[in-house]
Amino acid sequence: MEENKNCQKRLAIVLPSLDPDNKFNGVIDGLVDAGFSHIVIVDDGSDENHQEPFRRAETLPGCRVLHHGVNKGKGRALKTAFRHVLDELPEVEGVITIDGDGQHLLEDIIACGEKMLALGDHVVLGCRDFDQPGVPPRSVAGNKTTSRMFKLFYGLSISDTQTGLRAIPRRHLERMIAMDGERFEYETNMLLMMQKQAIPFTEQPIATVYDPEDYSSHYNAVKDSWRIFKIMWKAGMKKK
Repeated sequence: MEENKNCQKRLAIVLPSLDPDNKFNGVIDGLVDAGFSHIVIVDDGSDENHQEPFRRAETLPGCRVLHHGVNKGKGRALKTAFRHVLDELPEVEGVITIDGDGQHLLEDIIACGEKMLALGDHVVLGCRDFDQPGVPPRSVAGNKTTSRMFKLFYGLSISDTQTGLRAIPRRHLERMIAMDGERFEYETNMLLMMQKQAIPFTEQPIATVYDPEDYSSHYNAVKDSWRIFKIMWKAGMKKK
């Protein structure tokens, strides 16, 4: 990947994290080694036992760590990072949001960033294939249910509604910050807002990576799915 430093120099990585696991350091090291110059990490209220990965990241080139004193949710963490990019990184042309658990491969992160730069104004969604074996059942059920709802109620064909890998042009970040949603429902609200405000998007196929022996997620299948469905219901009612 040494020959390609386009999106690594022009885009910022945005990585929200709560109590990072043992994959976090490897993710950060991979980004630094790949040449990413702007890596914005948000510690979303992690406890003291999980601060060492953030302290380590702060010593690495290109890394900035922003801290929430208490847990505010993934949506708020993304908004905090977007505001930082707009206020402090004027040279950056957009962001790539990723998760810190190793699910997003470097080649897929770069592919999404390069596609965004090539298209200019499109949001690029890194989409997994949930028909592959080994995907946790709750991920399959959650994504397929929301995908069907998007198609049925909004006419949107999105194969991976819960992907955390998204490349977003700078011009759209202010509107992203103004959106409702503080936790996992924020990412669903983002898709609905993109349709409402005619923000174009495209999908980029990515690897489906899960470790069945060490699968961790702060997604609560009941609470967060309920938040997502409420967002979709409200949006649907407003259209009537």
